[in-house]
This record gives sequence, C-alpha cells and structure tokens, in this order.
Amino acid sequence: MEFKKEPFFDGNSEWEDLGSGVCRQFVGYNSQVMMVIVKFEKDAIGTLHQHFHSQITYVASGKFEVTVNDEVKILQKGDGFFAQPNIFHGVKCLEEGQLIDAFTPFREDFLIP
Repeated sequence: MEFKKEPFFDGNSEWEDLGSGVCRQFVGYNSQVMMVIVKFEKDAIGTLHQHFHSQITYVASGKFEVTVNDEVKILQKGDGFFAQPNIFHGVKCLEEGQLIDAFTPFREDFLIP
C-alpha cells in the first residue's frame, strides 16, 4: 500500500462518486490517520453504520441531521461530532454541504476498489 508522501493538499484530487448524491475526496493518509472530504447533495444520506475507527467530523458547509448512538442533532457550518469506535452514526443532508472526516487508524476499506 502506498501512502501520500507530499506534505500539501492542493484540492485537485479526484472525487470518487459513491452514488446517491455523495462524493468523496482523499486529503491524505498513512497507517495512523486519514482525512477525507465528503460532499453531499441535499437529501443525501450517510447511512447509519459503525466501525472500529475513531472518527471526528467537521461540518465545512451545509446543514446536516446527525445521529450518534441514539442522539440526533442538527449541525451546520462550524459544528462537528465525534464517533467513538463501534458507535453507530450517520447523517442526512438538509442543505447541500461538505463534511471533513478524520479517522484513526486510517480506513483501509476505503482503498479497496
């Protein structure tokens, strides 16, 4: 597996279309950490899921209904959330926007074609 060696991100990386109004762009990663920008169209869903990684998410733009465990909150630009390992979490996009996700360790499953 090859890790990003360049120290800077210029924003011109390819967007990966995940379908249903969601696209993902990798900022950078190594075996310890991964940062990803996720773009959502209005009404797109980030399905409720869990994983063994710690995840912290920053709302860069838009408005989202966010579920972490059984708690639901409306978050907008400047807000964020933390999902402990193995805790269910997901989002519904209320206004088109972008989330910035950071994971530790990195999400190896994101790199499998």
